[in-house]
Amino acid sequence: MSESEGLNMEQSRERFANEVDVALAQSARPFAIHNARKVDARGVAEHYWLVSDGSAIMATGNRDDDFAAACASVGLDADADSDSVSSVGPGDSMTGSAGFVTNAAGRMMTPGYVDIHAHGSWGSSFDDGVQGIRMARAGHMMHGTTRQVLSLITNPLDVMCANLQTVRGMMGARPDILGAHLEGPFLALSRKGAHDPECLKDPVPEYVDRLLHAANGCLRQITIAPELPHGIDAIRRFAAAGVVPAVGHCDADYATACRGFDAGAGIMTHMFNAMNGLHHREPGPIPAAVEDPRVTVELINDGFHVQDPMVRLGFGFAPHRIAFVTDAMAATDCPDGHYLLGALDVNVIDGHARLASNGAIAGSTLTLEKAVQRAVLELGFTPTDAVEAATLIPAKAFGFDRANPVTKQPLGLLASGYAADVLLLNPATWAVEHVWCDAHFLR
Repeated sequence: MSESEGLNMEQSRERFANEVDVALAQSARPFAIHNARKVDARGVAEHYWLVSDGSAIMATGNRDDDFAAACASVGLDADADSDSVSSVGPGDSMTGSAGFVTNAAGRMMTPGYVDIHAHGSWGSSFDDGVQGIRMARAGHMMHGTTRQVLSLITNPLDVMCANLQTVRGMMGARPDILGAHLEGPFLALSRKGAHDPECLKDPVPEYVDRLLHAANGCLRQITIAPELPHGIDAIRRFAAAGVVPAVGHCDADYATACRGFDAGAGIMTHMFNAMNGLHHREPGPIPAAVEDPRVTVELINDGFHVQDPMVRLGFGFAPHRIAFVTDAMAATDCPDGHYLLGALDVNVIDGHARLASNGAIAGSTLTLEKAVQRAVLELGFTPTDAVEAATLIPAKAFGFDRANPVTKQPLGLLASGYAADVLLLNPATWAVEHVWCDAHFLR
């Protein structure tokens, strides 16, 4: 990429980030989409439509007469038809694009993607303050991730507390930010991956209390190695505070992992990665998660963190409990080169991120758009299963699949009463073409 091309890309991305900021700050207006192929966790439906009243999805169906009536009920003219899907693009005014009828022209329509484990994108990390968060969120929004839990890397405890406070401060104006995930500092040294070993700690009560105080209600998930001396106690403490602990970056045996889940852990952090693997006489934490119906299992479907045969195997382990996550770092959707993960140097070659110091995998450059594309087009998953793993299942991990204080309306389905988070996809490539988040049109 030439210097001028790089500058143009940077300016284009900053412009999109600004448009997202402006759009999400304004009141949403009613919109309607029709002539779509609906795909969500409840199945596939042709000639589908939905209507939003500017707050939530208020009606769906596939009868034209019902569509006209639903449009009229929110002040839209179904016969005005609309902006065809090809006439609405990223350059359109964000202030005037929320209230229209769109003809999907046979495009696929899915719920917005929900990523519960990612660190950044577009050259920025979620640890980089307000500007870093807005840019990284724009990068994932461009690819259809309408809601995201912001993962924060292991740092000195005071830095992690400050980063939590930044996330908490942004949530009031950003419905796309669901809260924070702490991947550390309570990780096993032997399974630290790309985390700074100097910052790893045992989760004694003092540290638990400091993080909970700093989060002030924004902490959704924290990864903990349950075999640490205070690991099980910390899981109980975080769970009692409304946080969902996750078992991961661990060397736990099967029994200890089971104790962690019984103590309140509800997630397995990126299954297969940064943990002891399957062994017929030392089963380890993976079977403990798979056997427990209370546990949501994260999986990085990039073909690199987990190669395709194991993706297929893993997906079958826990039907309707696998959540695609990206573990995406700052280099996501960026050229190869040098990047930072926290304070650690990372080299990205052929789209794969590794620590400069020892070659350890350092997050991914994956988007949920790509994870879903791979699942359907390369691995042969059904559209319903692939979309469920990027929408309803991650939402369920935190109770966001039902009415809740954070998102208000539930996430994860194209159904009446659910949040108006909607994607239109190219039916051949599964590429994201248009995005609505919380009833705001973004691209």
